[in-house]
Amino acid sequence: MKRLSFLLLLSFLLVTGGFSQIATPAASPSCKLTQSVGLINIDIEYSRPSVKGRKIFGDLLPYGEVWRLGANSATKITFSGDVMVGGKELKAGSYAILAKPGMDEWEIMLYPYTTSNWMAYMEMTPEVKLMANSEKLTTPVESLTIGIDHLRSESAHVLISWENTQVKFPVELKTDAAVMASIERTMAGPSANDYYAAASYYFSEGKDAKQALEWVNKCLSMGPERYWIVRLKSQLQAENGDYKGAIASAKRSMELAKEANNADYVRLNEKAIEMWMNKM
Repeated sequence: MKRLSFLLLLSFLLVTGGFSQIATPAASPSCKLTQSVGLINIDIEYSRPSVKGRKIFGDLLPYGEVWRLGANSATKITFSGDVMVGGKELKAGSYAILAKPGMDEWEIMLYPYTTSNWMAYMEMTPEVKLMANSEKLTTPVESLTIGIDHLRSESAHVLISWENTQVKFPVELKTDAAVMASIERTMAGPSANDYYAAASYYFSEGKDAKQALEWVNKCLSMGPERYWIVRLKSQLQAENGDYKGAIASAKRSMELAKEANNADYVRLNEKAIEMWMNKM
């Protein structure tokens, strides 16, 4: 009878998951971030340990010793296109990041990513090695934070912040060369959208305003007037010093925006008209 009762209890525990593992939170939660920079994406995957009242740099993490830049697994950074780090070109792909913290500067090392076991990279030669200054923070950072900041079309900074320390290193891109090559290829037989995209890029990057104005005029000659295209024309006319023409185009853009019920463009044109009238 006792044997039968035990078997019934065992069956019940198996059916109800009585022997399943207990779920507990990770001591160093994993994190993945994706940031668009120029024409590519940068992904970073890492674990986030916390200070928890400890002294980190120079104690828990001794100066001069290699650190996996996180906890658990090797920290991984992935570039969807070619980049420059530490003056060296890195092909699109994934890389493991290791660091050697120092009092005033850190050594940052990137390796082609082959395994999550960070110790394996200790036997490899890094693809890139660079030095980065260590800065003191006035506001402590409790959990290790790796982010991407100072975004530009041609560059960004990877920021590493923890405890009272921050380190950053630049990632450079060849965005302008890629866009210019695309523009040159497309100009052999461009559409109205291609002319608009080329003109818009020239305007945003402060390139040849006369050339950009020619392109936006060709765009308008090939298709119907759109308020955002006419607004770009007005901005380029102003860049070329033609404030009278810019005001006329802005008024036309405002009319088209009102017809499309786009209040934002109406306001943008109103402000531009006021500014350009003061310059006449």
